[in-house]
Amino acid sequence: MRWAVLAQVALCCLGTVRCFCPAQCTCTPNSRDGGSVSSSVVCNDPDMADIPINVPVDTVKLRVEKTGVRRVPSEAFYYLPDLRYLWITYNAVSALDPGAFYNLKLLHELRLDGNQISVFPWDALREMPSLRTLDLHNNRLAALPAEAVALLPGLTYLDLSSNRLGTLPSDLMDLWPPFNGSPVRKGAGQKVILGLQDNPWICDCRLSKIIALSKMTDCPVVLMDLFVTCSVPENLAGVLLQRVELEQCVKPTVMTSATQLTSPLGSNLLLRCDATGLPTPSLLWAKSDGTYPNNTVQESPVDGVRWSIMSLLGILGRDAGNYSCSAKNYAGNAQATISVAVAGGDVTPPPPPLGTSAEPGTSGGPAVSTALPSTPSVTSASTTINTTLVPTTAAAVTTPAPGSSPPTTAPPRLTTPPPPPPPAETKSPTPRPPKPPPGSDSRKLAADETSKKTDASRALRGLKVVEEGPDSAVLLWTTQGLARDAALTVVCSPYGDQDAKRTLETTAGSGKVLLEGLAPGLRYSVCLVGRGPTQGKDPCLDFYTLGEGGGPSLLLVASWVACAVALPLIGLLLYKIVALSCSGPPPDAEQLEKESYVGFETISMKQRGPGARASELWARRAPNDSERMMLCSRSSLDSQTTYKSESSRSEYLC
Repeated sequence: MRWAVLAQVALCCLGTVRCFCPAQCTCTPNSRDGGSVSSSVVCNDPDMADIPINVPVDTVKLRVEKTGVRRVPSEAFYYLPDLRYLWITYNAVSALDPGAFYNLKLLHELRLDGNQISVFPWDALREMPSLRTLDLHNNRLAALPAEAVALLPGLTYLDLSSNRLGTLPSDLMDLWPPFNGSPVRKGAGQKVILGLQDNPWICDCRLSKIIALSKMTDCPVVLMDLFVTCSVPENLAGVLLQRVELEQCVKPTVMTSATQLTSPLGSNLLLRCDATGLPTPSLLWAKSDGTYPNNTVQESPVDGVRWSIMSLLGILGRDAGNYSCSAKNYAGNAQATISVAVAGGDVTPPPPPLGTSAEPGTSGGPAVSTALPSTPSVTSASTTINTTLVPTTAAAVTTPAPGSSPPTTAPPRLTTPPPPPPPAETKSPTPRPPKPPPGSDSRKLAADETSKKTDASRALRGLKVVEEGPDSAVLLWTTQGLARDAALTVVCSPYGDQDAKRTLETTAGSGKVLLEGLAPGLRYSVCLVGRGPTQGKDPCLDFYTLGEGGGPSLLLVASWVACAVALPLIGLLLYKIVALSCSGPPPDAEQLEKESYVGFETISMKQRGPGARASELWARRAPNDSERMMLCSRSSLDSQTTYKSESSRSEYLC
């Protein structure tokens, strides 16, 4: 097939045959400057299953869209050297061969959005040195390898949105200012557009530079969508990157015991470097000629601290130069430099490193290089201590001079056995801060301090919603210290539905904004996002819109009616409960009767008759009759009758 294509290309170039357009594509000729003709080819047949191979060789723009293509084979476009725009969008592509984009030296724009790509051949970017736009939106990419960062500095548009990315290499942002150390120039040339939204981001130190970028107002790198949110950890899920504050993420600082050292030819020298930061930074030694010494040791005694020592044994003239110690972690990097000169060698001592004193966390105090067996001479006015040495096998150990600032956590120091006795040294006076020059305006300095405090106290306050209607509401706010033309963004969405959010651009001086197009009877969340260095978190609040017709919604009316009916019933029930609890238990009728009355039973003599027995002389009365008799007077007829009969008295039995 390849030979057939080569033959067709040769015949087209010779003009012996006409180059036909693929059957499933549309070819449009375009005129170029100078009278030449180029072609634009569009292939959008749903039945197309492969990348077309008989595309005209003068094609400048090729679009393969909404087809059934699943794979881009190797060298699929190698016969199109003039191709500048390649769009393979919204197909079913899931595989890209490593050599798929071979020989596309002039390609300016590559769009592969809307496919099923999980692995992109990043090494293929070497075949596209002119590439400026790379669109990988809406695919299945899960990682951006660290080695791919070195191939991206020429891009001005990189869209990685709507993928499965959880993090990015910390070196990615080092491609552009201010993260690469270059100053940010206002009104600079073309900006770099970066699309990162709609990914499950893990907000840790690896994204610290992306988080810092989202808070910048004037930067050469611009996020395509500012509303990039975190997914992990759980306490930051759904939080915008602009509002994320990472606690366990500190940029490293580097400290060295000296900035300049001079040692005799043939002596031994130890260079030491200490670094702090979170996560614990890694240390790397490098020489000014680009080499990396391998005679180093390093250790991390505690979390957040690491030290390293590089040994130079039997130094020669070629060992003179500047040695840099670089510390790096996810939050950033830092570097300190030590200049080494060799006394008695054939190499001129190098000049002191530029900018070393301005390096953050670098201590440039005086250093002492001791040697055996000679006695060194110490000069307090210089940071370089020279020693003379007769034997060529003596050792030199670098130690910090008095008055220099030791690192925060001092790891164990390495010394060459046996340790030499400390030389006699004279302490250099502690430098004092310079006084302000005469005639300086102290009021101007006070004004500068006041200006700094004012910048730090900028805030958005008093956020509230008034004049709620069925489909609109008015948002009010106040500002403190912000310029009237400062840009603000109003973010409004139904409560709990982040996918339906809407944004509205305004300024701080307006003080209010009208929210329109709302649904009646719903709960909404609204936030006011400032793009400047605001203090604290951006204010947010929730509110309800009215129901249809401008009145309260049916749900609210039903709630009011239910409350009006239920509250009196609840009050009555509570009253009954309190009344019953205060009063004692009701008395039992039988118990009350037993405690109030005593039952008596009476007996009386019967009338004697003929044949009566002695045991039948007494008769019992009914209980009611007995009680009646007890309540009656003694003068009653019954009592007198009973008393007179046979001179016997009635007996009362309890």
